[in-house]
Order: sequence, then structure tokens, then C-alpha cells
Amino acid sequence: MLKGLEISEVRLSDVVLRTPDFRIESEYFTQELIALDRLIDSRDFVPLKDVSVKISDGTHFTPDYVDEGVPFLSAINVKSNVFDPDAGFQHITKEAHNALYKRCDPREGDVLVRKVGAGARMACVVPPLDFQFSIFVSVAMVRANGIDPYYLSTFINTRIGQRQLLRFNKGIGQPDLHLEDLARLQVFRASDDFQSKIAEAVIKASDLVKKAAVQYQEAEQMLLAELGFAHWSPTNDAVSVKSYSDFLSAGRLDAEYFQPKYDELFALLDKCKTCPLGGKDGLVDIRRSIEPGSDAYSDKGVPFVRIADFTEMGITPPEIHISPDICADSPRPRKDTILLSKDGSVGIAYKVEDDLDVITSSGILHLTVKDAAVLPDYLTLVLNSKIVRLQAERDAGGSIIQHWKQTEIERVKIPLLPLHRQRAIADKVQSSFALRAESKRLLDLAKHAVEIAIEQGEGEAIGLMDNY
Repeated sequence: MLKGLEISEVRLSDVVLRTPDFRIESEYFTQELIALDRLIDSRDFVPLKDVSVKISDGTHFTPDYVDEGVPFLSAINVKSNVFDPDAGFQHITKEAHNALYKRCDPREGDVLVRKVGAGARMACVVPPLDFQFSIFVSVAMVRANGIDPYYLSTFINTRIGQRQLLRFNKGIGQPDLHLEDLARLQVFRASDDFQSKIAEAVIKASDLVKKAAVQYQEAEQMLLAELGFAHWSPTNDAVSVKSYSDFLSAGRLDAEYFQPKYDELFALLDKCKTCPLGGKDGLVDIRRSIEPGSDAYSDKGVPFVRIADFTEMGITPPEIHISPDICADSPRPRKDTILLSKDGSVGIAYKVEDDLDVITSSGILHLTVKDAAVLPDYLTLVLNSKIVRLQAERDAGGSIIQHWKQTEIERVKIPLLPLHRQRAIADKVQSSFALRAESKRLLDLAKHAVEIAIEQGEGEAIGLMDNY
């Protein structure tokens, strides 16, 4: 009768010991979490508050944003052992920053932790920076004492760290990790030698990402120089004189569509050999995915990639899954498929490196190169360049939520270089992604080594790190 049910019998004294706020919901005492408690009790763990001198978070109110000022970072800038300001941020005034700085003053060597919202409670270390910043309430800050911050960040990102923090979550619609709960996170106290090895790997991984960024930037510069766009900046002029026939041929009346910078763009493109992106004579075939609706979202099944889950640099493992039955007919991204966003943040392109068993939302198009005149890596770089971003901006502008129509995407002008020049640029792109892949491998290895040290002992883990 009880087949398939999970039952845990817990002493009242254990409830009081494990939960200062007297959590008695069944999810808090699953068999997996009880086993985790036993593992922690059998090893050398200490509360986070005992290895830190400060645990704080960012402002609990939204300050006024300005066009230029001090960066104001949020949870999207904190990834698994990666401090990522390139994910985007707002700015606040120097005065607002100084006021916030009295509460939370993140600095080099501090550990940042995502504390609000669904999904993992990822952590990273603040690297050496040439700027100050403030943080929102969605980010917690830990100033370590007596423990290496890179080791601490890596531990938080392990399965053992994450299971504890996700267990502490409060709330349903917008789960939140309270600071007092973060302070009682049980941290494995490893030897100084092992901590140093973990820190060395994480720092090396960060250096590889910096080198990858340089390679990618060089590829972008090569592309723009070859096409004659290296020294071009779009004009800021806001006045353009058009004839009635221009409005008729464009099928648009909004002033934003006819800004002078777009005239400049297409005048430069007319000097290049170009080809339409899609359509009968285009470079790619375009397929659309599905939109199952939020009712189909689950924590099991096929990973469901939305626009927020990918950038031109890769795909973040999505938190949402959907049933295989719902998505049986939806296309899976294959090697060299280019994913292109058409809704919201339009014009983001990423070339898939290997076949993926994921489903993408309807806001993401699947582009498959069908013309030998273009290389996938080259095309992806062009799609992410200002040459195409401006075309996307022109087509999708004029609305609160941007939507780039597939018919407009098919007409996008793609400049083509000779194949030998494309290959030189593509080699730079591939080198950049190879460095990023190696960085990810090192971070995964460091995290795995910490888990092995906890479960099997440091001897096995140190041997793993000695051979990375």
C-alpha cells in the first residue's frame, strides 16, 4: 500500500537541533537530506559564521537608476565561480553608492552568493577590479576569515553546499535565503594545502576566461576591419528626410525605423558582397520551436532553454524542464545549429558545439547553414556584431517588448568574406571557445574534488587535483 511513498521518522529533538525556526515540513527531512545530515555530523564541518567576519546583503530597496555612475549588480552577475559583470547591470549615483556602502561594501576577495529567486544559490569570488560596485538584496556577501575564499565559493557550489542552502529557502513564489540561515551553512574544513590547490584551479580558470575574451575581441576586430566597419560609429543624428515612397516600400511609419544611422549602415553594406540570411536564396534554413506554456513547466523531463538561459558564449543549464511527450516534435539543437533570439533581447546568437537534448522556447530560432559560402562560426560572429544588431534594432524597435519577425530576420543582410578570410576569423572564435571549455573543465574538476574530499577523504581529492 505504501509502495512509492517516502517516509522519514524524525525525533523532535532533531527538529529543534536542525531548525532554529522549527521547520517541520516533510521536504525538510527527506531521506536524502537526513543522509546529508549524517555525513556532516561524521566530518569536520563548521558553521559559515565561524569562518567569516561579515555576512551581509545588498540594499532592500530599489535605488534610482542613472545612465552613468557606479555599477549596481544583482543575482545575474553571480554565476558558479564566475563573477560576470558582462551579464548586464544598472548604474546608480556616487551618492547612492556611498550610502549603500555603509551597509555592504563588497571588495576583492569577498564571496558573493545568489540568495533570491528560483534556482541554484551560486557563489563566486570578487576578483581584482578597477571599479567599486554596490549590490541588490538578491546577492549576499561573505567576508571569509580563516578559510580561502576561492575554496569557500567552490564548496558552496558543490552538491553538498547547494542542498543545504536550497533546504534553507523560505517562500514559494520568490524563494529567499535569509542571512541567518546562510550563516549556519555547514562548511567542510579542509586542509590548507587542499584549499590552496582548489584556489589555484579556480584562479587559473578565471585567467583562461580572460584570454578567451581577448581572442573573441580580436575576432570581432578582424571581422569589422575586413568589412570596412572598423572605424565606423553610428551617427547620433535624429533627423531624417524621407519620401512617401520610402514609407510605402518599408511598410513602416514610425520615426525610429528611419534614423540616419540605419542609412549609414546599409550604405556601408552596399560596398560588401552580401546575402540574405534566410528564405529561398538565403544562407540558412530556419526552424521554430514550441511554446508549451508555464503549466507544462516541471523540475523533471527535458531541459527547457529560454532566452534568459543563453548568451553568445553558451547555454546556462536551465532550471525548467518539460515532459518529453509534450515536446516530441520540437527540434533539438544539433552540432553547428545557430540559436537566435527573436523576442525580448533580440539578436543574440550562439552556435551549438555538440548535439543537445534540450528544447528551446518559441522565442529562439534554429538556424542551419545550407550554403557552403559561409562558415557557421563566422556567421554567428556576424549575427552578434553591430552590423546585424542594428538591423535587429531597426526591425524590432518601437515597442515595449521587442519582437523580431521571422520574415524580417530572413531579409537580414549578411556580408560575406572570401572563405580563407572567414576561416582565419573562425579560428579565433574557436580558440576562444576552447579556452572557455577548458576553464569550465577546471571549475567542474575543482567542485568534484571538494565533493570527493568530503565523501572519500582528501587523499583521493589531492591526487585528482595534482593531475589536472
